[in-house]
Amino acid sequence: MASAPRSKAPTERSGDPHRPDDHIDAEPAADGIAQPKLGPVGYLRFFWRQLTSMRTALVLLLLLALAAVPGSLVPQRSSDPNGVIQYEQNNPDTFQVLDALGVFSTFSSPWFSAIYLLLFISLVGCILPRTKHHLDALRARPPKTPARLSRLVGYTEQTATTDVETAVEAARATLRGAGYRVERYRDSISGERGYLRETGNLVFHTALVGVLVTVGIGGGFGYTGQKVIIQDTSFTNSLASYDSFNPGRFFTDDALEPFSVRLDDFEGSYELDPSTGNYQPVDFTAHLSTRTPGTDWTDADLKVNSPLELGGTKMYLLGNGFAPVVTVRDPDGEVAFSGPVAFLPQDGNLRSLGVIKVPDGLDEQLGFLGYFYPDPLELADGTYTSVSPHPGTSSLLSLTLYKGDLGLDAGVSVNAYSLNVDNLTQIAGPKADTPAIQLTQGQTAELPDGLGTIEFTGLQRFVSVEFHHDPTEGWVLLFALLILGGLLVSLFVPRRRMWIAVSADGDGVRLEYAGLARGEDPGLEAAVADVARKHAARLDSRRT
Repeated sequence: MASAPRSKAPTERSGDPHRPDDHIDAEPAADGIAQPKLGPVGYLRFFWRQLTSMRTALVLLLLLALAAVPGSLVPQRSSDPNGVIQYEQNNPDTFQVLDALGVFSTFSSPWFSAIYLLLFISLVGCILPRTKHHLDALRARPPKTPARLSRLVGYTEQTATTDVETAVEAARATLRGAGYRVERYRDSISGERGYLRETGNLVFHTALVGVLVTVGIGGGFGYTGQKVIIQDTSFTNSLASYDSFNPGRFFTDDALEPFSVRLDDFEGSYELDPSTGNYQPVDFTAHLSTRTPGTDWTDADLKVNSPLELGGTKMYLLGNGFAPVVTVRDPDGEVAFSGPVAFLPQDGNLRSLGVIKVPDGLDEQLGFLGYFYPDPLELADGTYTSVSPHPGTSSLLSLTLYKGDLGLDAGVSVNAYSLNVDNLTQIAGPKADTPAIQLTQGQTAELPDGLGTIEFTGLQRFVSVEFHHDPTEGWVLLFALLILGGLLVSLFVPRRRMWIAVSADGDGVRLEYAGLARGEDPGLEAAVADVARKHAARLDSRRT
């Protein structure tokens, strides 16, 4: 007995007058159809596949590059702590916002680390299955010859006066000579080449993982330190000698290579900018002497953007300035303090700010806060400025004097280039009865309250340098070269399949050639024609 026809849901017919009356725009959704539920495991598998896709890896790589931009726009605590302090003083409101976002510690911030780890996981998740698939493909036989080669790219047909077996063996030799892996299927040869393309792709991504691992883990064995070296004084590479020091998380004292550096002289070249009246730096050269244990002092020059390498540690020139040499004596003429003090430049003309602290040898602890003017000019309001960075006999040292507790005995580290005046009393300066102390080179001034004297005895130069030790530089270079090599191979090595089919044709054979590429390959037709030409030439040489 015939079954009754099933009823169909009403369909939505077209309202377009240019279409037939029975045209249906869309079939309605059948009743009772529901999407399958993924469940927790299904969702985890879905998100894992999304994370380990190549598209996600590329997006994360772009995000990592963008996330690194703030690290180059603002000073970082790990490499320029003094710059962070200066930024806070110049931009207090902006500093609070950026500091809350972790911008001053960009490369160790949670958001940068999250992108870094996600990129690492994504790349590893991409590489492992693709590597397995690639190894399986390398062990697999080339595919069988298609039945209709005429439908493929570069199809070429020609005849030859020879037998089938000779033509097939010549085809095998021709494709092997062109670098193809070959397999015979009856009277045809199937060839495949270009697996180096995928190999290059895998090398590229694996090397990228190598860079991430090297920078993320290997960088923890390095360190960065800053030091101000004054002329005719030396620096020894020890932890206590640094002004600031930022070790990696795996740093040990054994990483400090033994060497010493002495600043012999400094040369600075400047050019006047007529629009601003300030001098612009042209070139800086620090003339140094370096020494390692068991060797004599060796001359070396340090320039901006031209670091000096001492063993495995690189030395960079960050800044320079003047260090006035002052001598403070007590009322009996005994020296309480004597030596050069680095004054930090505040503008292009090297108007410099400095602090001199005298904690011992006098009845009171003294702190001098002042400016050094290499080429002084008195302004209308009685203050001074420097009109050039070139010092002379009129170079001026202007000091405001405080007395009280300098805070050096509390057992807490104190910035040598700043003076906290909260617990100090000004005894010479704009808020005291005694005016600020002003000295030119060679002059001596009496200190208020019979505390003694201060003399401006000489002038020296100083350089601010950074020492950077990174044991991963060689590995990063290696992985970078592998990245470049893998990328070039993956871009320029074509993935091709080539077939030569032989069939008997009267007294000779009919030869068919065709190819197939994975992706775009504009040179495939020429490659097929070249194989056909070489095959014919090989057959001709065998007949002769």
